[in-house]
Amino acid sequence: MQSARPTTARSALRGVCQSSLHTATSSAPTSLAVVLSRRALSSRSSPPPTSAPITRPQLHTSFSRPRIPSTTSQVCHGSSSSPSSTLAKTPLYDLHLAHGARMVPFGGFHMPVQYTSLSVGQSHAFTREHSSIFDVSHMVQRMFTGPGASLFLERITPSGVGALPAHRSTLSCLLHADGSGGIVDDTVITRLSEGKLYVVTNAACREKDDAYLDQEIAKWNSESGHEDLQVNQEQLHGWGLVALQGPEAEAVLAAALDESAGVDLKKLYFGQSAYARLKLRGMHLSSPLLISRGGYTGEDGFEISTPADETVDVTEALLAAGGPAKVQFAGLGSRDSLRLEAGMCLYGHDLDDTTTPVEAGLSWIIPKERRSADAGFYGADVIGAQLTPKSKGGAGVARRRVGLVIEGAPAREGAEIISRTEEGKDVVKLGSVTSGCPSPTLGKNIAMGYVRDGFHKAGTEVDVVVRGRPRKAVVTKMPFVPSRYWKGVAPA
Repeated sequence: MQSARPTTARSALRGVCQSSLHTATSSAPTSLAVVLSRRALSSRSSPPPTSAPITRPQLHTSFSRPRIPSTTSQVCHGSSSSPSSTLAKTPLYDLHLAHGARMVPFGGFHMPVQYTSLSVGQSHAFTREHSSIFDVSHMVQRMFTGPGASLFLERITPSGVGALPAHRSTLSCLLHADGSGGIVDDTVITRLSEGKLYVVTNAACREKDDAYLDQEIAKWNSESGHEDLQVNQEQLHGWGLVALQGPEAEAVLAAALDESAGVDLKKLYFGQSAYARLKLRGMHLSSPLLISRGGYTGEDGFEISTPADETVDVTEALLAAGGPAKVQFAGLGSRDSLRLEAGMCLYGHDLDDTTTPVEAGLSWIIPKERRSADAGFYGADVIGAQLTPKSKGGAGVARRRVGLVIEGAPAREGAEIISRTEEGKDVVKLGSVTSGCPSPTLGKNIAMGYVRDGFHKAGTEVDVVVRGRPRKAVVTKMPFVPSRYWKGVAPA
């Protein structure tokens, strides 16, 4: 699609973790997310690690400044129509401006890319060391209700939704109905109660997902035998979604929680959620808010869903509870470098309509009881066959998502991954980079991409073509920086 990056966005992005991504109109920017991921969910190559104490690498704040991803070039592939040219505002728009935000188009919204108080690299480091608030209100919050809601979601995703306990979440994928196993979008599903599920999808895929879900719900509700298994969907239009991320996130939230809420954050683990009230200014309390433990940075944290008219008050309560030494606003720039260090995917780049969960390294989101060809979800026969490697009689996959550490200049999306260049040997194209930037934490250039099956093992040496030159790279396990999700053992 034609590039239409506006001058303001171009100047905002100059010098800060940019992936040279697919082009679109100025209102078509995307992001993943999710999470618990969007979504920790990830997107993020192996299951989230346990919370055993870890030694964190020293933050290289003097390393070359990361560049943020192109805000107007991220496109949700397969979208049925072009997004509206009018950018929307989240409930926190004015508060962002008051805090010195630099706003850019992203996912159809005006979104903060960074703030005058901290550079992108400093904001990244602050999140790893303290905590940051990210406005993710551009994400699409949905409620699925009805006696058939769980079974319906088990048709369009590979997840065992019905087996989820109340207030438990899982990263998942909406799958194409054509049986290809391709991913429509990645998502996080939370089972709130019997017949009530909270689902978060990507902002840039809104129109595509809306059309897909409307069609699938209509088909489900009209099928014979589903008269008593009807499904309804409601979008929480205008609601806020605030992500509090970092090792001090729990302390900040605890200070803002109403003492009578009865929620013990030490017992609210990664992937769990609860309703609680927050203390607002003037001795007021918020309405009961859905607080989910997870996020898109690899750090401990929470995502808080808020009615539009409470979003500013809730956010200011969190800022006041921690103070500037413990919590600050963070924008899209640091969010992208954090999610890449955490090995999490961005839809439209690391995932698309042609990618299957197995190729993407997301086999862990498929429970054991749903790994057969007759599991009942779209593409189950294809995905089930891919789960078994060719060496063991299965179909396997031709490509796999991998992490890379690259010498020299950072690699951007689209850079070719080739076999190691050696005299007397033919160079073989293995795949391409889908996301890449300098890692502020590691002081190295990192990337993720897809390579031929067989070249995906950690330690495999390859080359990545950057600016016309082959650069040495090594396939590396993800996450690049150990995750610190709260699972009951205090993070280091």
